[in-house]
Amino acid sequence: MWQALHEELAPHGLVVLTVAIDRSLDDPRPYVDAAGATHPSLVDTEHRVADLYNMVNVPTVVWIDEDGRIVRPQDVHYVSNEMSSITRFHNRKPLAALRAWVHGEAPAYPGDVATDTKVADDTHQEARAAFAVGWWLAQHDRPEAAERWFVRAGELAPHDFTIRRGSMPIRGIDPAGPAFFQMVGDWAAKGNAYYLPLPDTATSGDDYEVEPVAEMTIEQLRAKIEAERRGD
Repeated sequence: MWQALHEELAPHGLVVLTVAIDRSLDDPRPYVDAAGATHPSLVDTEHRVADLYNMVNVPTVVWIDEDGRIVRPQDVHYVSNEMSSITRFHNRKPLAALRAWVHGEAPAYPGDVATDTKVADDTHQEARAAFAVGWWLAQHDRPEAAERWFVRAGELAPHDFTIRRGSMPIRGIDPAGPAFFQMVGDWAAKGNAYYLPLPDTATSGDDYEVEPVAEMTIEQLRAKIEAERRGD
């Protein structure tokens, strides 16, 4: 869908730039190739983008204008409704807002960008430092020492799933397997939200009435992920 948006809006000045937070260049390659991506598709193996823009989950989107200014705080954006029945995020409002901004029909954000931009506090920064130590140790074949730092990072910033989920493949844990779903379930059971979208484009019931989506269960999602990995 990002490739389709790039093709649609590039003539009007939009550049879609995607960044995969993965261990290596090869991890996201099958998905980039399958999409036939012609937009810049980067891989952040050091989690630097997540750190610089305080991204705590994926997919997170930042809108930057032609002068290099952030014009909309980091936000949750799904551009596909393939998993909308599970994520409960519909793409109707985010896509409409993006198109309106690109075409000069509406501002990127109705509020104050500086005030509403989420900034990491000291504890969160410590968690990111702990993750960096763990990543360095893992790269130097010290998995047991790395594990302690990855666990510590997750304890310091339990809301940061670029850390908690991002450390899983480095630790040999499937980031789309049972451990991930258990982690999300435990987080939600404590009354926490997995995503915290900005209110102006948040999904509401009318989105599903205007544009219905196909229902998908967690089991179907798992089966789909496995099929994609097998190349079915």
